[in-house]
Amino acid sequence: MSTYKNLIGKDVNFLTTDPDNDAAEGQIWYNSTAGVFKNLIVGEAFSSASPIGTARYTLGVAGTQTAGLLFAGDTLPGPSALTEEYNGSGWTNGGNMSTARRSVGGFGTQTAAVVTGGNPGPSVTTATEEYNGSSWTAGGAIGTGRRNIGSAGILTAGLAIGGYTGTAQSTSVEHYNGTSWTAGGAFPSGVSSNSGMGTQTAALSVGGNPGSQSINFKYDGSSWTALNPTNTVRANTQSGGDSALAVIMGGYAPSKTTATETWDGTNWSTSSATLATAKTQMGTGPVGSSIASFGAGGYTAPGVTSGTEEFNRSLNVITAGAWASSGALGSAGYNISGVGTQTAGLGFARYTAPNKNNGLTEEYNGSTWSEQGDLSTGRFDACGFGVQTAAVCAGGKQDPGSAVANTEEYGGSTWSAGEALPAARRGAAGIGILAAGVVCGGDTGSVTDSSLEYDGTDYSTGGTLNTARTGAKGSGILTAGLICGGQEPAASNNTEEYNGTAWSNGGDLIATKTSFGASSNATQNNSIAFGGNPNLATTFGYDGTSWSTRPNMAAGRSKLGGLGTATAAVAFGGTTGPSTGATTTEEFTGDTTALNIETITTS
Repeated sequence: MSTYKNLIGKDVNFLTTDPDNDAAEGQIWYNSTAGVFKNLIVGEAFSSASPIGTARYTLGVAGTQTAGLLFAGDTLPGPSALTEEYNGSGWTNGGNMSTARRSVGGFGTQTAAVVTGGNPGPSVTTATEEYNGSSWTAGGAIGTGRRNIGSAGILTAGLAIGGYTGTAQSTSVEHYNGTSWTAGGAFPSGVSSNSGMGTQTAALSVGGNPGSQSINFKYDGSSWTALNPTNTVRANTQSGGDSALAVIMGGYAPSKTTATETWDGTNWSTSSATLATAKTQMGTGPVGSSIASFGAGGYTAPGVTSGTEEFNRSLNVITAGAWASSGALGSAGYNISGVGTQTAGLGFARYTAPNKNNGLTEEYNGSTWSEQGDLSTGRFDACGFGVQTAAVCAGGKQDPGSAVANTEEYGGSTWSAGEALPAARRGAAGIGILAAGVVCGGDTGSVTDSSLEYDGTDYSTGGTLNTARTGAKGSGILTAGLICGGQEPAASNNTEEYNGTAWSNGGDLIATKTSFGASSNATQNNSIAFGGNPNLATTFGYDGTSWSTRPNMAAGRSKLGGLGTATAAVAFGGTTGPSTGATTTEEFTGDTTALNIETITTS
């Protein structure tokens, strides 16, 4: 009789805690603390990821899960020239295509991609464009104009399979060498809306029209061979991988579906992992691999979506970043300031009705807010920096009235007077800690570009902003600070970085943000900005170079408070309408990864 050791070559280990690395893959151990047997297994799962900036379908796709590319598509009401790049966390805008179009063929990498065919209008086109990571240039025209083309390969060795010419599904297969197209081996029958993957000499074409099909063909660079079909008839699926290992997701089967199948080189298997939202027309080219792919955008009922879902086949369970509801503020308000961390936060100064100039102060412990000593001078639209036990509130506004110069310092339960600002100002951004802070921009009667440094006792002149503004938000420290957004007086997408002496321009926000919240205690190279006017739910993240999308908040609002870091932030208060303050609190948690450990049962 064979034992576990004879079969596996190892004993069943008795452990008090579970292993913390993938060396335990396929093994069984007994967790003596929990009193159960466990093992580490490969799992398949989808996780929600950051939305694309512009919702659309019939897209072109290329790249990988951590360096992806979307281009073209239909925004309903029309074709798009937009390009968006994915870094595995969020989306940022790339260079626009020369010709807006939908239902395109696309393949390649994030820095070397090809778009061909599609519909710029009512008719199909032969136009091809190439992307170099920042801009598109004209490539060689494809021989047969068509749309809904199955695609595979790279810029210098690409493949266009089938497509719809406007009158019929095509059998045309063409090869691209980075300059021009040449005819390849014809597809066995006319097909469009098929999914391609692999290389120019080892490709798969899966499913497609007419009528959603289960066909699966392999290409060797000159001819096609029928392989085992998919389990579900489908067209317009998103794919990942190559001819040996692949995944397909969503599509028409024959209605919009969440179903996913994986290919092992011989057979397709229905995956237990399914898209959260049934959708189709995310793209007909491959993205990523059979173990790490994504589907973004697409068509749902009743319209287009901006949603992104990542597929992972891994020993790890990946939980995507998300916002979650938390304990409400004790008192509603907006134009509220905040500092600290997700488990030790501070909210202070706010606009409320009927007591408009509110000095209310509340501490946050990660789940609930508790009221503390009020500010001596009630105000709103104030500058804040520091931590829960050592914070600064500088300036702000009273209504009716004007900006104030008053500064107060918080010591953990009460406020005390600090050095007054040289001149009253409101709407300034704050950076740093009590003994090394910066008051940036704001309104001193007019929008200012001045910065003031605070050492816990006195203010001194800091570096001059490149762009005067009010209502910006700050994060980081005095020697590595960041501000973004606000008004100049027009709404701004500008970002500036501070080195303790001078300001320099950073990457622009994806879109303008005013009256928004930010992770006040984040770093210069890892920060998020969220919400804003007009009652936005959008979240953007900064990596020290560029901004990209993050998961949206559950509730859109403006004039909200923000605190915490880029991976553990808090959004609180704000407003969704004129003179209506909110008590709503949401917490943002960044991506987490854990081993896929399973408890063994007899059932």
